[in-house]
Amino acid sequence: MMSLLDALAAAPDAASLKHLAGATELHPSTAHRILAAMCNARFVERQDAGNYRLGIRLLELGNIVKSRINVREVALPFMQALHEQIGEAINLGTRHDDEIVYLERTSSGRALVRVVYLVGGRAPLHLTSLGKLFLAADGTQKVRDYARRTGLPGKTPHSLTTLEALEKELDKVRRHGIAYDDEEAEIGLKCVAAPIHDDEGQVIAALSVSAPADRHNLDWARQVLETANAVSHALGYVQPRA
Repeated sequence: MMSLLDALAAAPDAASLKHLAGATELHPSTAHRILAAMCNARFVERQDAGNYRLGIRLLELGNIVKSRINVREVALPFMQALHEQIGEAINLGTRHDDEIVYLERTSSGRALVRVVYLVGGRAPLHLTSLGKLFLAADGTQKVRDYARRTGLPGKTPHSLTTLEALEKELDKVRRHGIAYDDEEAEIGLKCVAAPIHDDEGQVIAALSVSAPADRHNLDWARQVLETANAVSHALGYVQPRA
């Protein structure tokens, strides 16, 4: 049954019994019997020409699964694995209006810099690497609306407090797929972040690595991007081919 479902999923259109039997190496009579049972359960639909396609029941079940997915639960094992690789704090955040809300954090256990944002904490989007990813996903007008609403307040001399500086930074984020916080929320603290997409390709959360500036490692960009991509894949996202 699972082999037939996989074969139907791989077929671009409705598939014949002959094609499905060949793809699964099942005897045609066996494939026909299993397909008939799946049709009765609405997992598969049979068309007049004797071809088969995936049924509506799978969509119903998929929507139930999607509604029960908790991005924190999905992301946490990946965050812990990344934390073990690099030994620094890993952060998970999502957007709420004009702020980032921190959903989870692994502590590095050796940070000398005061942690500004703990789980449940909030921060303006433009001050964090996590938040910049959400702004980068917005169009130009939405970014300008954000700047007008918030006034782009700063926290350090490195904070992006003008629309011109923010737009220039977001252009880099869009081109590279990662975002940085270069001591913009706190002097001495740097972060690098990558987006998490859902099955529809929307940015629904983001992961970041944060550490004192003197421990910041350029290799973290690749590692955090790979981890965020793995979380996205677990949520059902299929990355478009280049």
